[in-house]
Amino acid sequence: MDDKTIKFSIKTECEDEIKKNLTYVYNSLKEKGYNPINQIVGYILSEDPTYITTHNNARSVIRRIDRDELMQKLVENYLKD
Repeated sequence: MDDKTIKFSIKTECEDEIKKNLTYVYNSLKEKGYNPINQIVGYILSEDPTYITTHNNARSVIRRIDRDELMQKLVENYLKD
């Protein structure tokens, strides 16, 4: 018998969604000539959506990301071996 168990992880799906959305916002900022890293950091620190362009609906997209969860993922990834 081939008993294959599929692993389901909401955490992984959530991480994928965060990455997809953050990459989308990054690319939209870059298209408009902004420094995407500076703008995203400004948004994360202040929660002021005006740091993010409305180009390609990026401002709405970034607001779908929970800031606390984003910060947690950023720190986790930075400290990974």
